[in-house]
Amino acid sequence: MWRKTRKAMAARNDLSAFIDEGSEIEGKYTFSGTVMLNGKFHGEIASVDTLIIGEKGVVNANVRAGTLIVSGELVGNVVASDRVELKEGARVFGDVEAPVVVVAEGVLFDGHCRMTSAKPAGSTPADSTLVALKR
Repeated sequence: MWRKTRKAMAARNDLSAFIDEGSEIEGKYTFSGTVMLNGKFHGEIASVDTLIIGEKGVVNANVRAGTLIVSGELVGNVVASDRVELKEGARVFGDVEAPVVVVAEGVLFDGHCRMTSAKPAGSTPADSTLVALKR
């Protein structure tokens, strides 16, 4: 019993922020680290790190992140530099763009998916735009 409690506490301690289901936020949210969002959010989210939308999370926003993990609902477009994971029961309405996209069985996904190549180490957004223009 103690081991489970310690593991749960350790997992929660890895989070930079935890927004619980009683919260409703509107606006632009930027962060570093790992954020778990289980509440309601409306606006725009931007980070180079990890956003986790929990089972109770309802997000109506365009999302830019390093990694995005969705178990709840997301309405909006996603651009991830590393990966997007849509867990069983996730509901996503919008376009997804990432080098790695994982879609579990039981996901409701209504949008377009674009698999991009991973960014080379040390590249800047201007470099990425230049590469896109050369294609």
